[in-house]
Amino acid sequence: MQIDWRKFIVSTPDVLKGKPRINGTRIPVSLILGYLATGSTPEEIISEFPDLTKEQIAACLDYARELSEFKVAV
Repeated sequence: MQIDWRKFIVSTPDVLKGKPRINGTRIPVSLILGYLATGSTPEEIISEFPDLTKEQIAACLDYARELSEFKVAV
């Protein structure tokens, strides 16, 4: 499922010290990615955080994918 993460993930200095988070929540992207990294399914994550959707979880993966493609100019 291809998701545009920009619709779901925000970063503002006044919430969670600017950490990327799910828009409208205080749930950081890093928390969702941590759950996925340990093998949790989207359904299991949603059972833990009922306000989340599968689209928001997919947006976290798309965000991580885009960050991994970031190139540093040397």
